[in-house]
Amino acid sequence: MYKGKRIAVVVTAYDEAAFVGRVIETIPDFVDRIYAVDDASPDDSWQVIQRVATRINAESESADQALTAADGGDERRVVPIRHAENRGYGGAVKTGYRRAAADDIDVVAVMNGDGQMDPTILDRIIDPVVAGEADYAKGNRLLRADDRDGMSTFRFVGNAMLTGLSKFATGYWSLGDPQNGYTAISSEAIDRLELDEITDQYGFLNHLLTHLNVAGCRVADVPMSAIYGDEDSSITYGPFIRFVSLLLLRSFYWRLKTRYIVRSFNPAVVYYAVGSLGLAGGLAGLGGSIVRAGRGDDAFAGGLSSFVATLLGLVSLGSAIRLDAEANEDLEVPCDEHADASADDARAPAYSME
Repeated sequence: MYKGKRIAVVVTAYDEAAFVGRVIETIPDFVDRIYAVDDASPDDSWQVIQRVATRINAESESADQALTAADGGDERRVVPIRHAENRGYGGAVKTGYRRAAADDIDVVAVMNGDGQMDPTILDRIIDPVVAGEADYAKGNRLLRADDRDGMSTFRFVGNAMLTGLSKFATGYWSLGDPQNGYTAISSEAIDRLELDEITDQYGFLNHLLTHLNVAGCRVADVPMSAIYGDEDSSITYGPFIRFVSLLLLRSFYWRLKTRYIVRSFNPAVVYYAVGSLGLAGGLAGLGGSIVRAGRGDDAFAGGLSSFVATLLGLVSLGSAIRLDAEANEDLEVPCDEHADASADDARAPAYSME
């Protein structure tokens, strides 16, 4: 247990035979349960998980367990789970969430099986949830310049683009690094989510944030460093960005409809509509005016009206964002509380899978 709470970690694995065993072995002792979920890996990930789980469970048989058979739970510290078919990253996380909820775990963290998440800062990730300050906490590699040292320019630009789109979609306007999978969630938040409605595939983390917002969950950002090893990413970034961008657009409309129309009215939805139409119409009109001017036609009047429409669209969108941010302010836990604490601590050593 950790500060009176039962803690579990979901370790997701797909083609991570070289790393997942070490990830499981280095999870801190205060963690009561480890759900190692193999998402139908074609390599030896499942065999590695079983081998490490057998050894760790044998070693911990005589130790005090937070969950025991007498409680109706599973005595094993490491619970290996294998999908018969590949479901995607989100599917693996949701499998872990469901098992943790069934075992009455209080706080559930997620660590990928690729070794990019430093186990020595797990307490920092879960602390906002354990303390009751947040329902969900996530790492953020973009808050401080030195934390971004391990991130390539390509990754940084792509992450920054998705961060901007995610602010619109999720309603969490102060959060960043939405692709960061080092997370923690309370059992109460899991109960409030419709897990079946959240995608199993690309964009799970972004989609989850949108559902957390609609469920009224408080979210905290936790500073952490970017760590990349020698593993090859299974993501093809072009299709990934296209898919996630469309998912975020659908999520944005769903959030506005659910929160600001169905449940209660917020004028932000009107400003968003007016701003989008005005901006689209104004830009189209400006484009047409440029074409007419190129042909030598008089385009002044049309260009002026299009400019005014564009300006009004921008003003309306700005008003919508302000109203939206104000409506969600209470759901965002100020990250500087955790940033100050972590900055004062000695920098955690770089995590190595070697």
